[in-house]
Amino acid sequence: MGSNHRPTGYEPAALTPELHPRGYLGIIAHLTLLGYNKITHMVSMQKIKVTYYRFKHTYFTMNNIVVVLALLIAAGWAWGSVTMMQRNYALQRSVDDQKQQEQLLQLQVATMQYQQNYYKSTEYQDLAAREHLGLASPGEKELILPPNSAAAKQEQQPAVQKAISQPPSNFNQWVSFLVGASAAGSQALQK
Repeated sequence: MGSNHRPTGYEPAALTPELHPRGYLGIIAHLTLLGYNKITHMVSMQKIKVTYYRFKHTYFTMNNIVVVLALLIAAGWAWGSVTMMQRNYALQRSVDDQKQQEQLLQLQVATMQYQQNYYKSTEYQDLAAREHLGLASPGEKELILPPNSAAAKQEQQPAVQKAISQPPSNFNQWVSFLVGASAAGSQALQK
């Protein structure tokens, strides 16, 4: 037996039925294992060209390009509209704030004018003379009351303590409001 003689039943690894190339990818893998890189490179380049051709004729049609351009224009218009609306809102809020400040200043000026007119009036001058100078109008008399006695102070204190310690509940306040008890009480005070 020579050196080229192989035992019976022996086949090289590449020729066993389990490793026989099947399909296009199997052939490429088998050729790559055997070292045929140029063939695999040519096949992969051909595959890239076919993919590019399919992609170009499927997606880069005139209809698709027009649709994409229309979507880009619509998105740009929507973005511009939203930013313009935000800007207009901020400017309108600024204008409203300035109008509110103007109205507040007008109210302050009117209040100061009313105060000035009040200070110039004879009523204010009469009240100021009474308060600061102790003067009185002709025919007026001053009534001086003695201080409260201890008994009067103690009579007032439990009522004040009760009012402070136990305010009416919210429910009771609503009931008295809806029934009109507070209005009846204020009318009784006015009589």
